Amino acid sequence: FLSVEQYEKNVITKKGSRETVEFAIKLPGRDEYKETIYLPLDAKFPLDIYNKLVDAYEDGNQSNIDSASKELERFIKKSAKDIRDKYIDPPNTTDFGILFLPTEGLYAEVIKRQQLVEDLQREFKINITGPTTLIALLNSLQIGFKTLAIEKHSSEVWKVLGAVKTEFSKFESVLNAAQNKLNQASSEIDKLVGTRTRQINRKLKSVEKLSDNQSYEYIVSSNEDEN
Repeated sequence: FLSVEQYEKNVITKKGSRETVEFAIKLPGRDEYKETIYLPLDAKFPLDIYNKLVDAYEDGNQSNIDSASKELERFIKKSAKDIRDKYIDPPNTTDFGILFLPTEGLYAEVIKRQQLVEDLQREFKINITGPTTLIALLNSLQIGFKTLAIEKHSSEVWKVLGAVKTEFSKFESVLNAAQNKLNQASSEIDKLVGTRTRQINRKLKSVEKLSDNQSYEYIVSSNEDEN
C-alpha cells in the first residue's frame, strides 16, 4: 500500500538506541528543517498464548479461559511498553506507535477488551491494528501523502506564477517602450511620406521626367565621367 520511499524496514528511530523497529512509516516533517519523522509499527503474534486461549474457549474451561486471557493482556501491555520505550522519540518520531496483530482473530480478541485498549492509548500511546484496520490506516496515510504532495506542488506553482508575473510586468514595460518608439517611427514615416513627399513633388513638378533608358544612360555616363 506504500511505495518504498514511504517506509523503512528494521530502522533505529530513537536517538542513542540500538533497537530496530520492524517497520517505520516515513511522514513529512512539520517544517523545512525536519524532512522526515517516523511512525513506528511493530508486529506481535503471541501464537502460543492465543492457541491456549482458543483451546480454552473450545473446552469451555472458564479457569483456563481466565488464565489465558490474563496472560494475553500481560503480553500485549508489555509489547506496547516495549514499542514506546524502544522506538518512540518525538520529534524524531510521532508521539504514538502502532502495534500490529497479524490475524483478525487475535485482533478481535484483543480489541474486545475495551479497557485494555484505552490503557494502551493512555499509558503508552499505542494503537492496536489488525489486517483490515491497518489497511484502512495505510489508505488514510496515502491520502495524507497525496494531499501534502498537492499542497507542495501548489506552492511551487504559485512561486512560478509569481515569478512570471514579475517578469511579465518587466516585459510589459519594455513592450510599451518599444511600442512608443514604433509609434514615433510610424509618425515620422507618415510625415516623410506625406508632408515631405508632397513638397518634393511640388518642387519637381516642372521638371521633365526621363524615360527608364534615358535615366539609366545618364547614371552610367555620370559614373564614367567621375572615374
